[in-house]
Amino acid sequence: MARRKEYLSPEIVNRGINDSGSPSFSVRVHRGLPDFLSSVNLKYVKLGYGYLINHGTYFAGVPILLLVLGTQVGKLTWDVFSLEYYNLVNTLLFLGLLTMFVYVILDLTPRSTYLVDFACYLPPDELKITKEEYIELAKKSGQFNNTAIKFQQRVLKNSGIGDETYLPRAVFQPGYKRDLKVAREEAAALMFGAVDELFAATGIRPKDIKILIVNCGVLNTTPSLSAMLINRYKLSQRIQNFNLGGMGCAAGITAVDLANDLLNAYPGSYALIVSTEVISFTWYGGNELDMLLPNCFLRMGGAAVLLSNHLMDRWRSKYQLKQLVRTHKGMDDRSFKSIQLKEDSEGKQGLSVSKDVIEIGGHALKANITTLSPLVLPVSEQFHFFKSLVFKRSKSSKPYIPDYKLAFEHVCILATSKKVLDEIQKNLDLTDEYMEASRKTLERFGNTSSSSIWYELAYLEAKNRIKNGDRVWQLALGSGFKCNSVVWRAVRNVRQLKRNPWNEN
Repeated sequence: MARRKEYLSPEIVNRGINDSGSPSFSVRVHRGLPDFLSSVNLKYVKLGYGYLINHGTYFAGVPILLLVLGTQVGKLTWDVFSLEYYNLVNTLLFLGLLTMFVYVILDLTPRSTYLVDFACYLPPDELKITKEEYIELAKKSGQFNNTAIKFQQRVLKNSGIGDETYLPRAVFQPGYKRDLKVAREEAAALMFGAVDELFAATGIRPKDIKILIVNCGVLNTTPSLSAMLINRYKLSQRIQNFNLGGMGCAAGITAVDLANDLLNAYPGSYALIVSTEVISFTWYGGNELDMLLPNCFLRMGGAAVLLSNHLMDRWRSKYQLKQLVRTHKGMDDRSFKSIQLKEDSEGKQGLSVSKDVIEIGGHALKANITTLSPLVLPVSEQFHFFKSLVFKRSKSSKPYIPDYKLAFEHVCILATSKKVLDEIQKNLDLTDEYMEASRKTLERFGNTSSSSIWYELAYLEAKNRIKNGDRVWQLALGSGFKCNSVVWRAVRNVRQLKRNPWNEN
């Protein structure tokens, strides 16, 4: 009971005067991150096993075909192919089965998707900003009143963000207004910087890219950001390009999912994903407190990721895509409105963050990991879990809660804020070692939106933590409201490379 109470936050709401002339009050209870280890929604468990069964049908048919083919091969002798014993029916049957077998292996069986490499952009030192400098520049800008300044100062103090994150200084100019030219220049620096590093590391030629996906939450220009990359690197005129906008911090994993589907449609191709957020276009220069939070947390950053399903790329890639689960809570009005771009009373645009966003994110996370569990947990854990469901003593009894730490060696949770990371660590019972990459990324780079999970993976590589066979769980939450998970398996020991944003430390 003690643990449950700490998530409750009562609020007394004055409802005015009722019909009898007496004041009317009600108590509204808000929750922090829900204790999702204490309950399991079976709907999402069934969904997870549904994913498992759907993917398993591809592999279940292969042994059957091998068995049938084996029986036919066993009947073959050299005499069958001689003119004297030539049997047209048997030969055609054998060739038909052989053709079907090859077709299943090469076409029906999904190709593995590999993460060849990725690169994270490291902004120049002149864009570094301390928390103290942030407050001083905010005061000089004249954009905020005293209440807004004190609020940002208090948020920064408890944010978990360090003194070496990056912000464009243009946002602190007195009377700053969103400038499309400035935003395009920032986007170009972030995207081109990351892609240049990726091409240099992999040796891939731009014309070899078949699929291009760019995701950026707020800035959506004409021509698109993906068109900027096509123009810059002179990519093929037949390229399949997509520009994802308005999908928040979880859009990077959404892009991976889209790339994986496209790679299945275009076998033997390369897919380039670029994830970023343009801070000069998300900046809010007003005094609405719920719209000031993104100013305190969002920082400059961008990542470029190269995926492939070339059969031969298995030998030079870093990771293999194992599972990807996306959960969307947009059908619920509270979830839908929890993070939104809007205008304040003075017409100034900014991202509004609801007070309930942690609770809403917790429900999305609960649904996501419940669906993911059957795909990643060891057989022993699944057996105990399934047994508790089948043989539970009563309707009120709770099912067995598996240990999620058994499913992964490394975890990269979107570096949103210290409070969110604390709540997730507590509810998933993760050790400090599991949370290290997320906390260090938040401290060093801040919340770089959808690219944050790649800075975290770069941290693990820089520390030489990734060994052959290790499983890495990347988890991101974003507006909508959505929660996305992707699981990678290292196909080799990943050593620290020169091109790593953590090398300077």
